[in-house]
Amino acid sequence: MSAMPAAPGSVRPGGRTARVREAVLRAAGDVLAEAGFEALDLAEVARRAGVGKTTVYRRWGTPGTLAADLLDDMATSSAARTDTGSVADDLRANARLVVRTLTDPRQGRLFKALIAASLCDAQAAEALHRFYAVRIAEWAGCVTDATQRGELPAATDPHAVVAAVSAPLYYAFVNTGRPLTDTDADRAAAAAVAAARAGVWQAS
Repeated sequence: MSAMPAAPGSVRPGGRTARVREAVLRAAGDVLAEAGFEALDLAEVARRAGVGKTTVYRRWGTPGTLAADLLDDMATSSAARTDTGSVADDLRANARLVVRTLTDPRQGRLFKALIAASLCDAQAAEALHRFYAVRIAEWAGCVTDATQRGELPAATDPHAVVAAVSAPLYYAFVNTGRPLTDTDADRAAAAAVAAARAGVWQAS
């Protein structure tokens, strides 16, 4: 049985091809941050990246595929989790990382554009789901370690706890328009830790 062909933009080669991909993804991120998903034109991205239009159309094909590849790249290149020995400190670091990202002038606009893309493009939506899954999995070890140290009840769902840290921050980012602060981050982390200690996310 022959192997399925790789989805456009999903191959991770090295050398010149890797440099082309890096340039294209950077240009795509710039367009998204400046003008949103509706302005993500492959020809314009190729021009900004300094590569041939044919290369971009052949490898990515659609704006949705390009946005999805950008999200996959962001997921794998984001900061690793902390390991302070305290679940409260680890999750506070996670919350502050989320706030730093969402309040960064470029990254904040980029995330809004990618969230908007996920509402109208199936590939972008799947990639956004993968992005969150990868980032939650990266930080879930903080909770797993905490249960092993006895800081949290046994059978606490680590993914649910980490998701509970970032959920109110993304809600405020998308729905309130109010600038996020470290105070918001610290409150979100403290609330998630308190609920975890109370057994809210113990597996049934």
